[in-house]
Amino acid sequence: MTEEQFVQHIEEIEQHFHQTIAQGSEQELFISSYLNGHFDLMVSRALNMGIYNTEALDQAIRQSLQKAFDNSELEPDDQQQVITLWQRLSDK
Repeated sequence: MTEEQFVQHIEEIEQHFHQTIAQGSEQELFISSYLNGHFDLMVSRALNMGIYNTEALDQAIRQSLQKAFDNSELEPDDQQQVITLWQRLSDK
């Protein structure tokens, strides 16, 4: 994957976050905002390291989320909603 393709993939996911702000319910906004924080951090790290690989990004985000969940962040239902949203976004 080229850097340009990677950036395009990132922009498509970011567009979802922006749409949720404009049109989402409170719960959707909460879940999306939570995931967006992890997403932004992992994207920043990937870009700084010159890693333009969606699989590596997916793995980094899943690890980041699991670490947070292991620290009892979010209720189990919210955790599942975050994972489901990430699966949907990363499959695009």
